[in-house]
Amino acid sequence: MPEPIDTVYPIILCGGTGTRLWPASRESMPKQFARLVDPRTSTFQASLERVAEAGVFAKPTVIASAEARFIVAEQCGQLGIAADILLEPQGRDSAAAVAVAALHAAAIDPQAVVLIMAADHVVPDTKAFVDAVKAAAVGARAGYTMTLGIEPTRPASDYGYIRRGAPIPEAPGAARVEKFVEKPDRAGAEALIADGALWNSGYFLFRADLMLAELEAFVPDVLDAARSALDAAVTDLDFVRLDGAAFAKAPKISIDYAVMERTARAGVLPVSFPWSDVGTWDAVWQVLDHDAEGNAVRGRVSLVETKNSLVHSQGGGLTAVVGLEDVVVVSTPDAVLVASKARSGEVKQLVNALRASGEPEADAHLRMYRPWGWYQRIDIGERFQVKRIQVVPGGRLSLQKHYHRAEHWVVVRGTAEVTVDDRVVLVHENEAVYLPIGSMHRLNNPGKIPLELIEVQVGSYTGEDDIIRVEDIYGR
Repeated sequence: MPEPIDTVYPIILCGGTGTRLWPASRESMPKQFARLVDPRTSTFQASLERVAEAGVFAKPTVIASAEARFIVAEQCGQLGIAADILLEPQGRDSAAAVAVAALHAAAIDPQAVVLIMAADHVVPDTKAFVDAVKAAAVGARAGYTMTLGIEPTRPASDYGYIRRGAPIPEAPGAARVEKFVEKPDRAGAEALIADGALWNSGYFLFRADLMLAELEAFVPDVLDAARSALDAAVTDLDFVRLDGAAFAKAPKISIDYAVMERTARAGVLPVSFPWSDVGTWDAVWQVLDHDAEGNAVRGRVSLVETKNSLVHSQGGGLTAVVGLEDVVVVSTPDAVLVASKARSGEVKQLVNALRASGEPEADAHLRMYRPWGWYQRIDIGERFQVKRIQVVPGGRLSLQKHYHRAEHWVVVRGTAEVTVDDRVVLVHENEAVYLPIGSMHRLNNPGKIPLELIEVQVGSYTGEDDIIRVEDIYGR
């Protein structure tokens, strides 16, 4: 059934790793998929729900990295929301992603109004957001590339700003963009706000055909690469993989520099709903509820004479803070961050230093998510490693073998179907199976409940790269 002519096509960009929100956000589980603000949903899921109103929005499209594809699919499935999922073989910044989005929408309707939105924003008032999109879409249909400009609530130096120009007659309440302003210092931000400037939210609405024309005029090499990557894309399970060789030819440039700062038809709609891109721990503190002392807490936390602080505790452990003020304390099972709120943006430099020194905690969580479920390291020594593994119903690990280790699997919940060379056995709760070095083996959950087991690896090497995959239903 074709979409109504005035339907908006939402495109959710899921790139980025949220380095400044380390250690809760890492490459293995970036901030947009973590539950840092709402304990029930990630900001990606909240973005999906924000554009779920039938008659206003078409089926959403998600553009994500290939590494995040199964997290995206799982979180869509948890909400019961269907989406087209396009996979970038590598990050080429937002201009290439917008080009792919415009081409994808234009294949359905050349004059489709496209909404570009980030997956990591916090917008508590969904109705106000939808109303703003409807109003901005009027300007987009009239031929403007529209953005939502947030009425500032503080002189933020971590946001870009937009100076408003003359009103747009075809779009009530909207104005032409006079100038985009880079992130200022505090004095610059105060001057911009006094002059009526708005925060640049990063939400864009445009007609697909007009955006394609702008890309052709300003960055034709970006458009050519995106078109070739989409034309040569292949379907993999429920995903569409953009062609890697073609996409790699796209210059790395943001849509702001590529088009928005150069077009003569940029428009902005001022909006006043609460909004944050939660880019730092200080920003997370600002959007959370506070106690009488100004503290925001998550997880098991105990505070004594602590004020105006964020304390985030993951993994069931207790985090206690005594006598501190204006600090961020983030505790995870394998890493702890303590920083002043004012300097929480410098966490990115810290993570870069950790990467340079080869610390695995820089990018990998103890709990690593896979298309079949997840595993979490419990202990590791010179010749052994112990993991806890959970396999979702219907999940199936690859058919594989190891050259340097043997494994013991002990089932603690559910039933495992285990392949060992040429035999298949069912292993029930409180039962175990031994996998010798070099044996061809596979684990499957044939049941209706999650399968949990403890894996004990013993051998001269227990690294993840000692996995020889022979067959894998997930195409890894």
